[in-house]
Amino acid sequence: MNRPRRSVLYTPGSNARAIAKACTLPADALILDLEDAVAPKAKDAARAQVCAALRAGFGGRETVVRINALDSAWGEHDLTAIAEAAPDAVLVPKVFGARDIHKVQHRLDHLNAAKAIAIWAMVETPRAILDIGTIAEAGGRLACLVLGSNDLIKDTGGRHMAERQNLAAAMSLIVLAARACGLCAIDGVHNDIADAEGFKAACVQARSFGFDGKTVIHPSQIDPCNAAFAPSDEEIAAARQLIAAFEANRDKGAILFDGRMVERLHADAARRLLALAETVAGRGR
Repeated sequence: MNRPRRSVLYTPGSNARAIAKACTLPADALILDLEDAVAPKAKDAARAQVCAALRAGFGGRETVVRINALDSAWGEHDLTAIAEAAPDAVLVPKVFGARDIHKVQHRLDHLNAAKAIAIWAMVETPRAILDIGTIAEAGGRLACLVLGSNDLIKDTGGRHMAERQNLAAAMSLIVLAARACGLCAIDGVHNDIADAEGFKAACVQARSFGFDGKTVIHPSQIDPCNAAFAPSDEEIAAARQLIAAFEANRDKGAILFDGRMVERLHADAARRLLALAETVAGRGR
């Protein structure tokens, strides 16, 4: 992963003030939403507004546009316009299988997108969970899997649970598929904006599962999200000590470190953590 994606803020494409404010917020990435957050009558105007905002720029921040499904009345128009405006990525909703990724990729290739626009996939259906391996293996422009927890719970007929026990299997499968195929994995949203402690707990849980970051729906969630997914000072210090220990024992595949046996794979993980810490520090937060 070349850039941090600790906090990924959903921003309604129909809300000009929210789009303007997003430029000033410390989210690592922005999802300019043309799908769920936009009423049918506002779709065309939102598309035009998002394209204008993309051309104006977001100060180097990673930009992603969630289009409407290609088989909807707006999807093809979204993709054509967005390809010209050239965000960093297109977020594809309601992915059921690899062919949905291939379809968007084929259209982007045909449109001769101005730059290598990546594809992010919303994993929000039972079928997507069951086929997550083939989706992750779609290759090409696919760069990221995003958990759509609200739709997934709705489609399974479940209920939201504070500790998300009913999402644990889906969360694990998404992370496993992402890691197997070299993709980024982003956790779903926390709906209760006022529940600050619950949100922090969800961030800690997602990082423990292996997610790279989390989608957020309100500016107040950005700072705690960034903090949860960034390496702490203690983690950075421990990573440096671990790497130094292996440098001092180059002929060994495993060593005793801080009272436990560790292998070289742990040193590799420590180097990845330090690389992320350096990238985060370079962004000034």
